[in-house]
Amino acid sequence: TVIRAAVLIQKWYRFTRARLETRRRYSLSIFQSIEYADEQDQLQLSNFFTFMLDHCTHPDSGNNKNKSDVEIVFEKLYVRKKKIDVPDSYYGPRLSFPLTVEDANALLHAFRNEQLLHARYVLQLLSETRRVLKEMPNITHLSTSYSKEITVCGDLHGNLDDLLLIFYKNGLPSEQNPYVFNGDFVDRGKNSMEILIILFAFLLIYPNDLHLNRGNHEDYIMNLRYGFTKEVSKKYKDHWKQILCLLRDVFSWLPLATIIDSKVLILHGGISDTTDLDFLNALERNKVRNHIHVRVILFSFKNFVILDILWSDPRSQNGCTPNKCRGGGCYFGPDVTAKLFKRYNLKMLIRSHEFKPEGYEISHDGKVITIFSASNYYEEGSNRGAYIKLNPELSPRFVQYQVSKLTRRQNLRERVGTIESSALKSLREKIYAHRSELTSAFAQYDVRGTGRISVNDWAAAMESVLQLELPWRMLRPQLAQMNPDGEVDFMSCFYDLKMGQPIKEAQPALAETLCRYRKDLEIIFNIIDKDHSGLISLEEFSQTWRLFTSHLGIDVQDDSIDKLVLSIDYNKDGHIDFNEFLEAFHVVHRLEKKAT
Repeated sequence: TVIRAAVLIQKWYRFTRARLETRRRYSLSIFQSIEYADEQDQLQLSNFFTFMLDHCTHPDSGNNKNKSDVEIVFEKLYVRKKKIDVPDSYYGPRLSFPLTVEDANALLHAFRNEQLLHARYVLQLLSETRRVLKEMPNITHLSTSYSKEITVCGDLHGNLDDLLLIFYKNGLPSEQNPYVFNGDFVDRGKNSMEILIILFAFLLIYPNDLHLNRGNHEDYIMNLRYGFTKEVSKKYKDHWKQILCLLRDVFSWLPLATIIDSKVLILHGGISDTTDLDFLNALERNKVRNHIHVRVILFSFKNFVILDILWSDPRSQNGCTPNKCRGGGCYFGPDVTAKLFKRYNLKMLIRSHEFKPEGYEISHDGKVITIFSASNYYEEGSNRGAYIKLNPELSPRFVQYQVSKLTRRQNLRERVGTIESSALKSLREKIYAHRSELTSAFAQYDVRGTGRISVNDWAAAMESVLQLELPWRMLRPQLAQMNPDGEVDFMSCFYDLKMGQPIKEAQPALAETLCRYRKDLEIIFNIIDKDHSGLISLEEFSQTWRLFTSHLGIDVQDDSIDKLVLSIDYNKDGHIDFNEFLEAFHVVHRLEKKAT
């Protein structure tokens, strides 16, 4: 009896763990599918964003008419730098150049205590970093030794706690403890600026021992969408434009790849069947800073190269095909890896760019390693971070970790419930933003007009509109109701959702369009809002909206948006608060289902 009971308990435990793992996996699939769809939208709109930047942001005019933005910033720094005073009330680090280890330690201490580095020192640090980066090659060559292993870190995405934990576990950068950081230092997290300052400071102190590769997020248009631009503008209200201008140039000078012991290639995204390391090493990398996006890849071969190394992902199938999920780069198979390795006598490719639940993944028969260093990337408890240690034998040793604030107090069921709830919330918002298209797709299967269709038809309609490649049949119980006959009430997908602050002047089709493109409109409004007041004129809004809808081929009547904008100009001064405007068109969850 005791043995039977033990066997039953063991079966129940295994079954429960398996169910929780299934829920965790599909939750992470939801997050990743939505992330890739968002990146695809970003790339498709890059042409429009670049047009807006070119036409809506200008130097200070006057004598600056023929100068570049970077030249203007440098003039302010070195000719008129008395304008950037450091007040006596400032208690943060005071940097003097050349930097020392004590300066770096002071920065670490300040950022642990949530202090800001004064804008004057930020600008000086960026200008010094630019000077050093300009002297570096496109591809950095390093050597290991038994006395000093090389540590390789992946995406950090503004998660300062992960960087601090890496330094705590692995030691600070030094001549005996070299590091390679493989891009995507910024965006998404709230401390991108602090991460850059720390990395750039150690780069200046140890230029031969701390190495930085460029990622796809070291790009000004990506920063507009994914949070870094907003972070800088909030933290440095008086000098954010100068800081971002310098950063744009600094990013353009970041090296593109690193090679260790002539055998290990490290770059951010991946490769393609046209990757040419000799060509990559010879191109003028700073000249392609505006050319990561789809709009220009037809113009020159060099843009294909940059797009591939920053955006590509490995796949188990042979061949090289366009990366349709992300909208840029390619999927490269084991044969593509083998071909490049044979040509350049390589042994291993280390890349980042891609979320991995355990912080790393090995593919292509051990030849390709993905390293991802941002733990809790989608949600608290969603994943571990990791870094790699390489010695002269070039056998990778993985170190995993997870910054833990809440997860230690939760059991496995609670952790999975938190991740699942957050993932489903994001998915429901995506569904609501495509309500009209989904309703039309459902109606094609509902030939009798009953409001109910089969599970298979419901799943087919969801995928045809959203194109997220998700297990819709498995997700159905979380998203839509089923009647006793086994048919799906397809309109129940929208029951728990509504628009944020209903505005009677907003027609349903217009409201849905505004909801779907909230992120893009926020980017555009921030470009127009030169003084960072949060206000734009009615005329600017109307002109921008017409350009935007024309670019996307959206059929919305002009008078409907004009009426809507006039209704939101509450004090009738000819301006609207665009943050307040956008807040009216976000999705609200009427009933938050409790995770079980």
